[in-house]
Amino acid sequence: MFSMELSIIGFAILAALSAAGIAYVFLFSRVENENKRDQRIKNIRDNAARGASSVAAKNREADKTKRRKTVQDSLKKLEDQHKKGKKSPGLKDLIFQAGLKISMPQYFMFSAISGFIFLVLALTFAGSLYVSIAAFFVGLIGLPRFIVGRIRKKRIKNFTEEFPNAVDVIVRGVKAGLPLNDCIAIVSREAKDPVASEFRRIIEHQHLGVPLSEAVLKLNESMPTAEANFFGIVIAIQQGAGGNLSEALTNLSGVLRDRKKMEAKIKAMSAEAKASGGIIGSLPVVVGILVYLTTPDYISILFTDPTGNLILAGAAIWMSMGIFVMKQMINFDF
Repeated sequence: MFSMELSIIGFAILAALSAAGIAYVFLFSRVENENKRDQRIKNIRDNAARGASSVAAKNREADKTKRRKTVQDSLKKLEDQHKKGKKSPGLKDLIFQAGLKISMPQYFMFSAISGFIFLVLALTFAGSLYVSIAAFFVGLIGLPRFIVGRIRKKRIKNFTEEFPNAVDVIVRGVKAGLPLNDCIAIVSREAKDPVASEFRRIIEHQHLGVPLSEAVLKLNESMPTAEANFFGIVIAIQQGAGGNLSEALTNLSGVLRDRKKMEAKIKAMSAEAKASGGIIGSLPVVVGILVYLTTPDYISILFTDPTGNLILAGAAIWMSMGIFVMKQMINFDF
């Protein structure tokens, strides 16, 4: 009985092994082909993925190269335009940059009145023909241009101090999702003059159909500063080549504030030289006044005699040359 069951079990095992062997013989080639097919499909997918990754990397590199070339071309174009337009401003440009609302006839009328007043004062107090002629030209040409230059310099200084704050307002507006035009409009309403008036002029140019990049570049014409030029170049490049405007303007704001710090440091370092130059330049005038107050007969010959007038003129010329040289020695351009 027991041997019968063992025989049945052994027969079943042999039958199963035989069936497995037959299945292996007939199905081995099919399984092998399926494995090879799966491996080929996997290799194709891997190759396709690597190819797609390589193509994407090449495309990104090509985009970077194209963008870099576009930026370089834009910078070269802007630099060429800046070199062509870089010249000494004329009288009309000086008045425009000073923000004065006067016409050229009004300026010439003021110059004529100033020259006449200086001529009368020189004839009254000096009584010398040479001194009177020199005073007339000082009042006609020197004083009006000096006043316009001082107003222009003060306006440019106020613009430079307020401009980084305006750039920060634009950066915060762009990060908040506002268009660049709206940010410029906010600055034109909220900023202090002359920044507000200059940005209003940008908006006016846009209303006349001038593109934003060109309107911003015109800022350097009315406000000839490196800060305004940097701002115009950044906006022009971003409009032409794209990119992260908020990041670019943030970097620009940092550069502007670093320039301001550098300017303050230079002023502190050159203060001693400026004080020395002021003392040396004013010393002859102070000594002459003191000598005139103590012994007027000793020094009055310089004002009454023609030879003395020539000596005074020569001394004034030499002193002016010395002061100019000292000013150039402590005038740092950065």
